[in-house]
Amino acid sequence: MEMVTLRLSRFGTKQKPFYRVVAIDRDTPRDGKCLENLGTFDPRVREHAVVWKEERIRHWLSRGAQPSPTVKNLLKKYYKGGVS
Repeated sequence: MEMVTLRLSRFGTKQKPFYRVVAIDRDTPRDGKCLENLGTFDPRVREHAVVWKEERIRHWLSRGAQPSPTVKNLLKKYYKGGVS
């Protein structure tokens, strides 16, 4: 079984980052092919616009996916269901 991580994948241009929260195999590069897109994060907006697919996040966490430290902080701060 592959080890899945929930982490950020960078998009946007230079000086204008935009991130997707993705479920991805642990050994895949940061911007490599992901298993599933779980949401978005825009750090340039004052309120840090975060959009989640809550049902899918719960699915991946229940299957043993480990969030990266950054995604874990985002989940704690913005995700209604919390994270363990």
